[in-house]
Amino acid sequence: MHGFRYVRNKLYCEGVAIESLAKKFGTPFYVYSQATLTDHFQKLDQAMARVDHLVCFAMKSNSNLSVLRTLANLGAGFDIVSDGELHRVIEAGGDPRRCVFAGAGKTAAEIEFALKKNVYCFNAESEPELERINQVAARLKKIAPVSVRVNPNVAAKTHSKITTGTYEDKFGIAFEQIEGVYARASKLKNLRLRGVQMHIGSQITETTPFETAVKKMLPLVTKLKARHGLEFFSIGGGLGIVYKPALASGSPAWWNSAAAKDILTPDKYAARLLPLLQPLGLKIVMEPGRFISGNAGILVTHVEYVKRTGRKNFVIVDAAMNDLIRPAFYDAYHEIVPLVDKHREVVTSDVVGGVCESGDFFCKDRPLPKFIEGDHLALMSAGAYGSVMASNYNSRPLITEVLVQGNKFAAVRERQPMKEIWAGEKIAAWLK
Repeated sequence: MHGFRYVRNKLYCEGVAIESLAKKFGTPFYVYSQATLTDHFQKLDQAMARVDHLVCFAMKSNSNLSVLRTLANLGAGFDIVSDGELHRVIEAGGDPRRCVFAGAGKTAAEIEFALKKNVYCFNAESEPELERINQVAARLKKIAPVSVRVNPNVAAKTHSKITTGTYEDKFGIAFEQIEGVYARASKLKNLRLRGVQMHIGSQITETTPFETAVKKMLPLVTKLKARHGLEFFSIGGGLGIVYKPALASGSPAWWNSAAAKDILTPDKYAARLLPLLQPLGLKIVMEPGRFISGNAGILVTHVEYVKRTGRKNFVIVDAAMNDLIRPAFYDAYHEIVPLVDKHREVVTSDVVGGVCESGDFFCKDRPLPKFIEGDHLALMSAGAYGSVMASNYNSRPLITEVLVQGNKFAAVRERQPMKEIWAGEKIAAWLK
């Protein structure tokens, strides 16, 4: 289920016409569907109900406080990668005791803060990190719960920049070294070996890579449980979403169930993994992000100019790569549709922003409706790795974010005032 659909040729988020939001808030802006966030979390949570489990939302995909509160109210834990993210969890009303702290570069200050807030576990990525956690915990007279992130050397067959489970990646410790690492870590007096973790990548749309990794991990996890009394096995995140629809751009039926017929669903995922995981007798921790938030959000933008240059038709919009960097960074595909469908002729176009970079584009050479100046467009499936990766490049302000629930809506992030962009800067005294 997704909360975006056409009603009488106008694009809606749940019960709200997005065109009305554009008039109220101005463009560009993000819109999130609370019903979609809820639906995706609950489907995954319910699919895993046959085992003791904890779904920790990977908040690096979307850290808006209202998004976090929505998920915290549903019982979600959180996968965090900085002390800033832990501060956000607390501000949103989430429980630090349901947080796993990941990331390869945790500082001593971050470890100290997380220990004081009693996070559920640190997912450690190196032996030096385990030693540092132990040192900080000893200074605080605490016992730090840890797991070690295992690099299973399983290729997820996804984009190179979101693959995390091979020996070419910076994450985790090589599979063959893990037993020795746990043996040495068990001698560190201020550590509690609480679990073991793996994560092989993002935007994975078939079960085979997950199944391969879990099967490889099972004998190791069984040994570690017996030797060290582990409590959980984290199988990471990485469930992919539908970015490309089945039907032509701009069709009122653009989001069709046929587009998702081959996509990895929670039920398919659970059907393949639960028979492997149930015999372990361990809590299963999961760290999905994109699966929950990706299709729950869109970016709305306005056509400023249409320019024909040689063989190219450029649709220049007021959003840019500083608002949504995924196409420039990952060559990512986002479906682009009009807020009002007028059944226009199709023109092969580049949709680009106004940032002074050739890489500032949302699509290239794509058949699209013949957009004109003043049209409003939506970039679909932008709820993950959209606003969280935004910047002030070209001194452009961070944009509004809106949450919709049924017929209600609210700005859950105000557009950044211009002077806030440089609020932390000052002119050196000798320049005055």
